[in-house]
Amino acid sequence: MTKHKEVEGKTNKLLSGKTAIVTGASSGIGRATAMTLAQAGAAVVLFARRKDRLTKLAADIQAQGGNAYAVAGDAGLLSDIDILLERTLGWKEGGGKYDIVVVNAGRGLAGSILLSDNSQWQELYQTNVIGAAYLMRQAGHYMVTKKNGDIVAIGSVVGRNISPFSAFYGSSKFAIGAIAEGLRQEVCAHGVRVSLVMPGIVTSGFQKVAGYDEDNFYKGIAHMGKLLEPQAIADGICWLLMQPPHVNVSEIMIRPTGQNYP
Repeated sequence: MTKHKEVEGKTNKLLSGKTAIVTGASSGIGRATAMTLAQAGAAVVLFARRKDRLTKLAADIQAQGGNAYAVAGDAGLLSDIDILLERTLGWKEGGGKYDIVVVNAGRGLAGSILLSDNSQWQELYQTNVIGAAYLMRQAGHYMVTKKNGDIVAIGSVVGRNISPFSAFYGSSKFAIGAIAEGLRQEVCAHGVRVSLVMPGIVTSGFQKVAGYDEDNFYKGIAHMGKLLEPQAIADGICWLLMQPPHVNVSEIMIRPTGQNYP
């Protein structure tokens, strides 16, 4: 609670009047981002598969005086993304619009090209690339007609600095970086901003789901010291959204101070 109150004081409700969609909002970076944007004054649409967690987060936001709407769905299913956008536009408390889309939903996969579980490759790309690109495309079309808006895509440092230990996952984030930049060039003349946020190592449930363990991950990062919490990424997202309309922070990379690589 204290951290979020500090963020509220810093932001001074500068996102009041805006409606933000945050995918992957049930935990980690997505949850922290949704809470932070709500405390900055935005009405927030929460999207993830775990409905119980979304409902709890919406209740937490509302208990702090914020405005939130939970929509359960799979970020890898294009039909679920269509439902998300349709329901957002029909949400009266959010103004029947959206101004910000944080494309955060994704999953990891431990292992190199030779050693990662290739039976998971297609599912990973469906969520991390195809679903994410579709949401960015649909949001881009909508925002171009409005002549304003923000699309924030969550990449990764391993999308810029490929590591052999997570190369297939890194390739999906490399793709997101390319898609974000291509979209930025396409929509910037219409007043729409596109930003790529590349987190370093963040402590969350992401590692467990991805299959990282002591031998294939934690031993190799022990020398890095204190790692990032999701709030550090949420604060970075909130900061770039608060820049004047003519300022587009197109890329930021946020690492723990002790992370030497990637």
